[in-house]
Amino acid sequence: MRVAVALSGGVDSAVTALLLQRRGIYMNNWIEDNYHTICPNDDHKESAQEVCYKLNIEFKEISFAKTYWHKVFSYLVDSYISGKTPNPDVLCNKFVKFGSFLNYCVDKLEMDAIATGHYAGTSYGNFWQHYNCHNAVRLLRPTDKVKDQTLFLAQISQMALKKVMFPLQHLLKSEVKSIAKRNGLQRIANKPESQGICFIGKRNFNKFIEQYIEPKVGSFVDIHTKQVVGSHKGIHYWTLGQNCRIGGMKHKYFVVKKDPQNNIIYVTNHTNDISLYSNQMLVKDINWITCQPKSLSHRLPFECEMKCQHKDQPQQCRLIKTDDHYSVHLNLPIRALTEGQFVVFYQNDECLGSAPIVNVI
Repeated sequence: MRVAVALSGGVDSAVTALLLQRRGIYMNNWIEDNYHTICPNDDHKESAQEVCYKLNIEFKEISFAKTYWHKVFSYLVDSYISGKTPNPDVLCNKFVKFGSFLNYCVDKLEMDAIATGHYAGTSYGNFWQHYNCHNAVRLLRPTDKVKDQTLFLAQISQMALKKVMFPLQHLLKSEVKSIAKRNGLQRIANKPESQGICFIGKRNFNKFIEQYIEPKVGSFVDIHTKQVVGSHKGIHYWTLGQNCRIGGMKHKYFVVKKDPQNNIIYVTNHTNDISLYSNQMLVKDINWITCQPKSLSHRLPFECEMKCQHKDQPQQCRLIKTDDHYSVHLNLPIRALTEGQFVVFYQNDECLGSAPIVNVI
């Protein structure tokens, strides 16, 4: 079997390469330079080269900067301008890692599959031990539920997922670091995990985004009293539920709603104000990884679980299909549900798919 490993320079993809090597699988090992025009100067490439040197495997580099710019970064900027809260990692996986990168490896390099260091699994098994090209493949939650990354993978197509393996499916993060340290990859294992939006890195978000979106002064308005309580430099700096830190005010204020047309941010001075909570949302164009549940096809309610944040645990919900959208009803209200976020659906340990939120009710 011929497998291309997507190396990020971190411990997860490093151990992925190590585990495949132990199984005698032929590998091409690549670092993906998705965003070289905007990415901070860091040591990702150096770390990926170190991994290949330690494991005595070939290292190659490939750039999908154009795809990243048009499919991911432009979407991020447009979303912020329209007052939405985007998740660029979801679209990076869909269009770059499991789109352009996968297609290049399969079509140009004649690889059988790609492998990544994501904490996720498929019904084909962590090393394709259950592979059957005639069967649909299911996306599964990993053993490590804390590191579960299926939320970021739920926009991947069935066709793409059939060409992917996740060797870390049954490992905990602590086990992955231990494996790395025992095999001469101590520096990689001890690197701090990346946080936030990858191409911003350690840079200040506000200063970074000002390069692409011009500041525009507007008002903070108390959602209950309708009084102006402060000013802001643009709705793109803020997301729902965020602490505004309005100068001169003795109370903290939190973002409840954004009005892009009038450049107004509505706020409340209570972190658990009822206006911050919602138990219903509308979504469109759900990416069903295998197929749409039969009950929805017959316009019957479908009971499953959902989550919108990586660190959250899935909670019960009910989907109802109408002519042009799906209505998602939650058993318990959630704080700061936001247009542009992706809601991901689960049934037991299977990730069924996801869709962007188009309206919160």
